[in-house]
Amino acid sequence: MNGVVTAVSRNDVYSFTKPNRESITLLAGLGVEGDVHAGVTVKHRSRVAQDPTQPNLRQVHLIHEELFEEVSDSGFRVAAGDLGENITTRGLDLLGLPTGTLLRIGERAVVEVTGLRNPCLQIDGFQQGLLKQVVGRDESGRIVRKAGVMSVVKVGGVVRPGDAIRVELPAGDHRPLERV
Repeated sequence: MNGVVTAVSRNDVYSFTKPNRESITLLAGLGVEGDVHAGVTVKHRSRVAQDPTQPNLRQVHLIHEELFEEVSDSGFRVAAGDLGENITTRGLDLLGLPTGTLLRIGERAVVEVTGLRNPCLQIDGFQQGLLKQVVGRDESGRIVRKAGVMSVVKVGGVVRPGDAIRVELPAGDHRPLERV
């Protein structure tokens, strides 16, 4: 199970979307260099308000490009960086990965998947009705979150569009992703 990076994005100010870049640099234990969400402790405003000393399990946000095609069937136009992700992927079932999966990206970078992004109301601020497209319920009534996964940087490195992503599943029992 391997994939590819199709876009990279970062922003040094709080905003919902992030501009695409030619490359981003991942910093071990911190996140994306120059991104407002980089740091050892939480940087997302709602999390900071709850407890600013929480560890930052949301250093790097990855989203699958296939989601953009899925929501376009319902009339929404979403492109790389629009939902605030840092790395846009293709060819990986990000949502199906277990907690603790390592993603080896490009020549050197490694991120560890910590959980699912919990979509927020800002998504409807971006495009009204889009939130219902990226979070819903399955046949059993369980919440399904589709807005990508969050991760922490284990090994830093430069990431560019076109970089390969290699999946390394954790040993032992696989724990399904939960929201972080």
